[in-house]
Amino acid sequence: MGDRLFVGALGNRNSGKSSTWNDLFGATVRRGKYSRPLELRAGECVDVYLVSGSFEERNEYAGDILDDQTAKIVLCSMQYTEEVSKTIDYVTKSDFDIFIQWLNPGYSDEDQYFDRLGLVNLLLAKSASISMRSGKLATEGRVAEIREFIYGWARFRDLIVPCD
Repeated sequence: MGDRLFVGALGNRNSGKSSTWNDLFGATVRRGKYSRPLELRAGECVDVYLVSGSFEERNEYAGDILDDQTAKIVLCSMQYTEEVSKTIDYVTKSDFDIFIQWLNPGYSDEDQYFDRLGLVNLLLAKSASISMRSGKLATEGRVAEIREFIYGWARFRDLIVPCD
């Protein structure tokens, strides 16, 4: 069991990853330099660091950004490309607990697609938790799933604090 949590929204381009984060925070959010509070339940917050806009899209290495982050919880967009394996490798070598929500089909995808990159097997071999949700449906269900996963993980580690 790790002392940091990595929550990834995985999908093709325009699959609904950013919409997931926006709805989780209740506002349009972008990557910042610092962590921010995330309200999980009324008056209960946890400190998170958000990577909206995947490392794969930005041609960045996860370690260059995340090595300096002190937040125990990282939320991250992940683009379904071969390059995402570098992000997965970094996260597993850094002893994060991993929860991935795969948006399949994504909002702009024609239909559900096969895991041609073998990411599900790779993630399961690393003891990750994975859910597959449709990016074509309203975000409420998948956002609630992420919120509850984070809440349980953070509550167990006594990371929940009153919101300011």
